Amino acid sequence: MRDIVDHATRIAPHDSTVLITGESGVGKERLARYIHVHSRRANGPFVAVNCGALSEGLIESELFGHVRGAFTSAVSDHGGLFETADRGTILLDEVGEMSLAAQVRLLRVLQEREVRRVGDTKQRHIDVRVIAATNKNLALHVAQQRFREDLFYRLRVVEFEVPPLRHRPEDLTALADSILARVSAQMSKSVTGYTSDALAAILRYTWPGNVRELENAIERACAFTDGAEIGLQDLPAQLRLHAVPSTGVEVRPLSEIERDYILTTLQQNRGDKRRTAEQLHIALATLFRKLKQYAPSPE
Repeated sequence: MRDIVDHATRIAPHDSTVLITGESGVGKERLARYIHVHSRRANGPFVAVNCGALSEGLIESELFGHVRGAFTSAVSDHGGLFETADRGTILLDEVGEMSLAAQVRLLRVLQEREVRRVGDTKQRHIDVRVIAATNKNLALHVAQQRFREDLFYRLRVVEFEVPPLRHRPEDLTALADSILARVSAQMSKSVTGYTSDALAAILRYTWPGNVRELENAIERACAFTDGAEIGLQDLPAQLRLHAVPSTGVEVRPLSEIERDYILTTLQQNRGDKRRTAEQLHIALATLFRKLKQYAPSPE
């Protein structure tokens, strides 16, 4: 991570297009913002676009704009996000989700530094630095003809691959402290650290959701704790499973830990039992049986 930050600092003053890859939650947008803040465009806008959240019919209009009458609902001229980001930076998050048609338009923008609104004939010059991010293997998508090869190389002028949190456990303590300081300040609470058991559980967990999951866990724990330190009991159930009881600490029954873990997973999946069973690698019937056991008995 020191190498990544060092290289990002070096490339930031230049306008080279950057591609950031890595699993969901590793901090790709945070790295993009770091590059923007350390660039000559720092006083300009930073516009983050989740390409995966835009429908195929809307993505070109959102990115490049449209003129009145271009389509049924186009009642007035509308500047796209590239125009909004003029003299600043645009982050195209989940760029691997773009349709091939939108990829063609994006390639032209990168080559010509001009945009043409949907339904318009006029080209508009833009001064924008482009950073793209994805959790997809774009090289594989190119081989499968799902992503344009010329666009891939145009985006990958400089590439950063952010490793998942499980591959950099040495960062956990510093990250946990930094997140806690920010979250406790936002909540106006005086939570200054972690008990030894809580920190041990944090360090043993593999963090499949990466930094985003770590932030969510610490925010939850900070909200629940009543003391100056986050304790093991304040952490989500999936972290408590990784705790090693110290001398004098009561060992919880395995059935109780299993129950907490199943119910927490179900809650994270918003009650989707099929998805929960798949994640836990148990049969759906088994999940239903266990949930029935956990239901409170009638008075």
